[in-house]
Amino acid sequence: MPLRAEGFSLQEVPISVGLRPGPKGLSLWGMPNLCRLLQLCQRVLGQALFERLMKMTFYGQFVAGEDQEAIKPLLRRNQAFGVGAVLDYSVEEDLRERRDGRSRTSAAEKEMGGAEQKQKQYQAHQGFEDHHGGVAGAHTYFYTDEAKCDQHMETFLRCIDASSGSSEDGFSAIKLTALARPQFLVWFSEVLVKWRRFFLQMAAEQGQAGRAVLEMKLEVEKLQETLANLGIVTKAESQEWFMGESLGTSSTVDLLDWNSLLDSCTKISKPLLIPNRQTGQLEPLLSCFSEEEDLQMKRVLQRMDVLAKRAMEKGVRLMVDAEQSYFQPAISRLTVETQRRFNRNQAIIFNTYQCYLREAYDNVTGDVELSRREGWHFGTKLVRGAYMEQERERAAQLGYEDPINPTYEKTNEMYHRCLDYVLEEIKHRRKASVMVASHNEDTVKFTLRRMMELGIHPSEKKVCFGQLLGMCDQITFPLGRHQPLA
Repeated sequence: MPLRAEGFSLQEVPISVGLRPGPKGLSLWGMPNLCRLLQLCQRVLGQALFERLMKMTFYGQFVAGEDQEAIKPLLRRNQAFGVGAVLDYSVEEDLRERRDGRSRTSAAEKEMGGAEQKQKQYQAHQGFEDHHGGVAGAHTYFYTDEAKCDQHMETFLRCIDASSGSSEDGFSAIKLTALARPQFLVWFSEVLVKWRRFFLQMAAEQGQAGRAVLEMKLEVEKLQETLANLGIVTKAESQEWFMGESLGTSSTVDLLDWNSLLDSCTKISKPLLIPNRQTGQLEPLLSCFSEEEDLQMKRVLQRMDVLAKRAMEKGVRLMVDAEQSYFQPAISRLTVETQRRFNRNQAIIFNTYQCYLREAYDNVTGDVELSRREGWHFGTKLVRGAYMEQERERAAQLGYEDPINPTYEKTNEMYHRCLDYVLEEIKHRRKASVMVASHNEDTVKFTLRRMMELGIHPSEKKVCFGQLLGMCDQITFPLGRHQPLA
């Protein structure tokens, strides 16, 4: 069970460490020539000798160890400097599996054949189902069957146990593509995106285009008329949608209210129809969902429930990693569902937001506002992102808008904007926590300055930092020792 160790300051902040090892060695994505060289060495030397050689080179610098016992010396050494651990089980695959240079199409892909009506961004495309090129240190799991997902869950449980034994207030990271069929996540993401776009379309028709997403509010009377005129539901039928506790007392519906409607709408017997933006025709929103997809939803939530309960029992915080944009809406929605249950008293479950995405700020502010309304603790890990080249290439070839910010400077602005919003939330409510996962020294200094200005003391353990093992020690260890950065 290869583990990636990451560290954190026991009194102040988590500090991440480690490049991600593959099942038997180090995988350096984005460095194809080196990867081919390593594969050649592995074939020439044999597995045993190759592993011994690797541990004498950069593997020993960047990888914590292959099992719980092997990582203990490093964790103890780092802990002496105030640096603790985030444990991460490392496997790398996407919607297709590649072995010995050959690729195999999954059954889920075959099911997708001819699904012309899918949103381009939220469907499987054979040319982009293996993301090894241009991706640095990020991994996705290839779905084989439910038993494999259960095996991944058991591995994550062992990571949680190991994290509990390695440091106080530890972290353990999980991937949702390890716990569910990736194609299910693509389909669910498509549903969520279509539902959101329908809201934005109606908001524009009510003259609210250009407003911040959370400032858009649909008047219920006009909304009911629109739904009736489109032939989706009658006005009498739509009244059932607005009978909930939060909606029954309001004459308007915002995006968070709209998202909550999706749950109640899916319980009605009549198929839920929405307009297709290209054709103008009504289409079933849940056309791609069958009883099997419903079971998939229950299974992945059950696995997350098991992991969250173990994390709470062991005093470990659980980070749900971000993945490609065509998975992410589903991953975030499932993570929020788990946060609702387990973040009642403190932030146990952390969602990850990729700030190179154009919509990052809307996603962060929306989930913070939801946590305020429902009274749970918001937990987040902020990253810049790992899939930029793949996302841009995919968007260009498939003909949808590039989801990535146009420049590095815009991504920096987005990161600091999202971070400052969460820090302000910590100041005012003390019901939010953030991991600043960045190797950028300016970002770390910005965070420390804002913490001081806002009166957020390190002893509160509301802010933590993360760097990969061996990648930015000049930041990691001064933070662990509470020393100012030069």
